[in-house]
Amino acid sequence: MNSTKPGKVYLVGSGPGDPELLTLKARRLIDEADVVVYDQLPGGQILSSIPEGTEKIDAGKYAGSHTIEVEAV
Repeated sequence: MNSTKPGKVYLVGSGPGDPELLTLKARRLIDEADVVVYDQLPGGQILSSIPEGTEKIDAGKYAGSHTIEVEAV
């Protein structure tokens, strides 16, 4: 995305991981997102429902290991 227009960031919870239990707003935000940064907490069904063409960034959170190192501030 090469735009000078400011973007927005939304934090979307996935509840218990069932795609049918996402709120309507969560589903809309995921479907309209240019980029989704995710970890493994949502589960495979929700992750596989991210629309094709959306940039996906795996931010980690696997038991005992993280894909992206984060510094505490």
